[in-house]
Amino acid sequence: MPRFPFLRRLRPILDCLGVCGAGLLYACALKYFVFPAEVILTGFEGIAAATGYFFGDPRLFLVIYIAAQAVLAAFAFFKISRTFAVRTMLTVGAVVAGLAFLPALEFANPEPQNERILLVLFGGILAGLAKALSLRLRGSTGDEDILGAWFAMKYLKPVGNVAIAAAAVSTTYGLILAFLKSGDIEPVINTLMYTAIYIFTSAETLNNFFRKFKLVVLTTFGKDPATLGRAIVDAAPHRTYTIQEATGGFSSESIRLVRTVITHEELPVVLDLIRERAPDAFWFHHDIEGISSNYEIKPIG
Repeated sequence: MPRFPFLRRLRPILDCLGVCGAGLLYACALKYFVFPAEVILTGFEGIAAATGYFFGDPRLFLVIYIAAQAVLAAFAFFKISRTFAVRTMLTVGAVVAGLAFLPALEFANPEPQNERILLVLFGGILAGLAKALSLRLRGSTGDEDILGAWFAMKYLKPVGNVAIAAAAVSTTYGLILAFLKSGDIEPVINTLMYTAIYIFTSAETLNNFFRKFKLVVLTTFGKDPATLGRAIVDAAPHRTYTIQEATGGFSSESIRLVRTVITHEELPVVLDLIRERAPDAFWFHHDIEGISSNYEIKPIG
């Protein structure tokens, strides 16, 4: 990036195009995989989808979806950041445009059941990827992702966890409508199973590809601990490190371990600088759970 300064000036435009692409990808996941399988989505999307299934009118989804996202975008503007809210609206706009104008394709039928499970799994993966892409570009696909971003910033928890919590209300609502429509418990249980598969698939995909709130302890040591410490701070200026005295088990020599707690998002940058400045250094890292609430993570927006 430093070799091509003009790319820095284009970065906001490229990011906006990226979140629009994420919106189109999410629209494809919904239109070609999720809706044909009649899966109940999470949050307000789930309420909108279940209502559309019940009345047999896909337009109801768009009406409820747009109204809900407008309210949530306002929440994002005041509670998270202006950039996050604007890029979320771009993503949501791309979703609406995709659902409205993408051509209908009958390449997969949800029956028999083995094809329905493929639709659900692939739709969940695509949806999770779209959510992760938008979040990495400081936007979101809206709905529970907005609340998830706020929750993650406040409590330092993975964003995908909120999707599972939001699914409880929407799934209950959708199952009630499914029972009222069919009058039979069997299709309700069937829908519940496929909905659960979709929710956990998309949430796990999101958590694996958007790792801003996943933390690691990085331990490194070499001939010059001061150089290692400066590399950490230069790569992540808002981070610090500790130096711990240790003794080599084979040589019995005194060594100093340099440790820091960083996010998965920051890890590659820190390691690149350590490799550059101290190529002979030895390092390892491992994931951690649970950390003080005053640990600083930059806002998504």
